[in-house]
This record gives sequence, C-alpha cells and structure tokens, in this order.
Amino acid sequence: MAFVDRNDIKRFEHKVWLSSPTMHGEELEYITQAYKSNWMSTVGENINEVERLLSEKIGVKGAVALSAGTAALHLAVKLAGVKPGDKVFCSDMTFSATVNPVTYEGGIPIFIDSERDTWNMDPVALEKAFELYPDVKLVVVAHLYGTPGKIDEIREICKQHGAILIEDAAESLGATYKGKQTGSFGDYNAISFNGNKIITGSSGGMLLSDDITAINHARKWSTQSREDAPWYQHEEIGYNYRMSNVIAGVVRGQIPHLDEHLEQKKRIYFRYREGLKDLPVTMNPYDEVNSSPNFWLSCLLIDLSAMCRQARSDNEAVYIKEEGKSCPTEILETIASFNAEGRPIWKPMHMQPIFRMNPFVTREGNGRSRTNAYISGGRLGSDGLPLDVGADIFQRGLCLPSDNKMTEEEQDVVIEIIRRCFE
Repeated sequence: MAFVDRNDIKRFEHKVWLSSPTMHGEELEYITQAYKSNWMSTVGENINEVERLLSEKIGVKGAVALSAGTAALHLAVKLAGVKPGDKVFCSDMTFSATVNPVTYEGGIPIFIDSERDTWNMDPVALEKAFELYPDVKLVVVAHLYGTPGKIDEIREICKQHGAILIEDAAESLGATYKGKQTGSFGDYNAISFNGNKIITGSSGGMLLSDDITAINHARKWSTQSREDAPWYQHEEIGYNYRMSNVIAGVVRGQIPHLDEHLEQKKRIYFRYREGLKDLPVTMNPYDEVNSSPNFWLSCLLIDLSAMCRQARSDNEAVYIKEEGKSCPTEILETIASFNAEGRPIWKPMHMQPIFRMNPFVTREGNGRSRTNAYISGGRLGSDGLPLDVGADIFQRGLCLPSDNKMTEEEQDVVIEIIRRCFE
C-alpha cells in the first residue's frame, strides 16, 4: 500500500460509496399509496405518472416503464428488427447491458472504439465501420458515466447510411447535448433506474420514442404479448418486462429531486478536479461548449508518463510501486483499505472473453489485432498515445467515490489518499 506507515488518515467509520441510492421520503408515500389502493402489480397510477413525467422531461412523445434498462434496450433491438446473423455497431467502452440485448436476438455486435474528447463512440471510427460493413442498419450508442457523446454527428452518420439509432442513456438521465436531453436523440432510447443511478427505483428502466406505434407495441410485448381478447391469447412471443406499480412509486418520488442530484454530482466532479489539478491526472472529459453531463460518476485518467507498472489478467491485477507514479490498481486498493468504494473503468467489450472474436473498429480501420499488443506496450499514434483508445482508458482510468451523500470532508480525505499514492 502507498503509505502503510502513516497513521494520520483514519479509516472511514461508515463506508463512502461509489454511488448509492439517495432517498427523500416521497418515495414511501407513493409506495404506500400503491399498497393501500392494492395496485401492487404492473398497472397503476404510479406507472402512468412516471411515464408521463419522464417523457415530458426528456422531450419525447411516448414512454413505457419496464423492469430494467436492459429490458428497454432489448425491446428497442426488437423494434429495430434485428434478426439472427445481423451485424450491429455498438459502443465499445460500456457496460455489457448495452450489448447483450443484440445477442438476445441473434445479432452480432461490432464494437466501435472510443474517442478521447468524451470517451464515447468515435464518429470517425463509426464512419470507417460503415465503409467496412456497409450493410449494417443499426447503431447502439451509450453515453458513458453520464457524459453525452457526439450524438449529433453519430445521428447524422446513421441518417446517411439509413441506419436506426438506439440511444443507451441508462447512465445519463438529466444530461443534455446542445440543450436537448439525452434519451431523445435516437429512434429508440433507454434509461435506467438501477440502484446506483442518479435517480432510482431500486430497479427498473424505461423505453422512450417519438414513435407511438412502436411504444405501444413494446408495451404489449412487455406484458407477455397478450392480445385484446376475452381470454389469454398470444400471437407473438412476449416478455415479463413491465415495471411494477410499487417500483414506479419509488421512481415517482425520486423525479422531483433529479435537479438536486445533478447539482450534487456536479459539485463532486469539480471538487475532485480542483483538488487533483497539480497531479499528473485528468478528469473524465466532456464537451464544455455543447454538453452538460449529469456527472453520474467522476473518473480519473492517469498520465501515461505517470503510470507505474501494472499488469492485469482476466481476473487479477498487480502493480509495482514507483516513486512519483501510480496506477488504477494501487489507487483503488488504497481507497478500499480506508473503507471507500472506487471501481475500474468499464472493460471495453472487445477485450471481454465472450466477445474477443467479434470485429472491433478504430478510426484507422480494423483494430482487433492491436488489442493484446497494447497491453504489453502497443502502437502509438501521432499524439504519443495508444491507438486503441478504449483499452488505453481502461488501463489508466478509474471511477472515484461519487456518492452524492459524501461530505466535503470525506471527499477531501479521498483526494488526500489519491495524492499520497503519487508520492
């Protein structure tokens, strides 16, 4: 550990979380309302209100509340018409839930590398991918850690190639790009209310679209595709994906506090940026002219020259301490030893064992052959940085404790812990 002989920093008595639910009281009122009215299943006022409030907030014509953001993405993939063997362009650096629904329908994900300005899908690499695979008709793009990607450019590329766009805004509720809410740019859009998101239902998600016919079809699919008949009649395969009225009560109670949570997360990000500004690190970047992230997670990227030696297998990581340098493994292990929670950056999909045979496209073309090379050194671009952007960010980046209940004093301690890792 970086400073094992120092006793002036005490272990946190209560754990400082990465991002935990922040409850306010209204949630219990709406849950109780569901209980007292006996609307405990997948019909009720809470569901109706959540769909109305969030479709209005995000600026789309229709929404269907579902059991998870993953369910929303799955139904979006079905609406896009993916069939077995169809190739689909997907964000590379994201959680696997962005990609898994493509495989549920038998599609083949092709991963598009990230760009350094926002860590999201690179429009240049996406254009290159269409050159390599001109028949692809679906793009699934995620906004990483609540930071909007270059979604206008991506949408225009999709339009030029006649491709449907699915926007995975699971992490970015409340974020805007050019004044417009994320979750409104795609043909079909998904948000998440998982327990660690900026507002939560403990679980749950939502599919959003301006296509009301599609929204109604997804609603039907989400309740086992029951037909309008006096008995249970089914003409399509359906799913048990509808949100319960109880979960919707939690979400309904959270919605009025979205702006409050956004402001809290923003303060955390900028306090980290100020407190770490003289270290050889940068915070996760965003387009400061066109976008306003929700700052769901504050992340750190260590300068290449300040990385100590670090090696990772599929399941383990080790490092060698070097004076004046550090690495994600050291910082995460040290933070954890003081009872605070950080997390590695999402491991890019093209590096995942289950997807290692899938195509991977960088702005230079097919990037698959360079992945393993990067881990042991790798090729560098004209900027002196590795050509495989996602793998590079994974190697040098980490997510910091970003809980909006973390006090300034607790955050100051986390900052000091990080600073000492570079001694």
